[in-house]
Amino acid sequence: MEKEFTAQFEALLEKYSELLVGESKEDTKEKVKAWALYTHIAKSMPALAKHWNELYPDAKEEMKQIVQEIKQLNEQHRNAKK
Repeated sequence: MEKEFTAQFEALLEKYSELLVGESKEDTKEKVKAWALYTHIAKSMPALAKHWNELYPDAKEEMKQIVQEIKQLNEQHRNAKK
């Protein structure tokens, strides 16, 4: 990938994270990235997500925690904007 594209895509991810959960710290951006990609995979190829969940039960549990954290941060961010 081109460096310019990578920088521009990172800017998109940073803004998405800010709008979704109200912050764009590096660890939060990584969680948002994992959450978004996993959510897309689970919707577009559910059999693959199911296979991965069965193959890596520890990772499945970590992903569940990430999903819960993103959901909680999003709710807090939405409530703070009211």
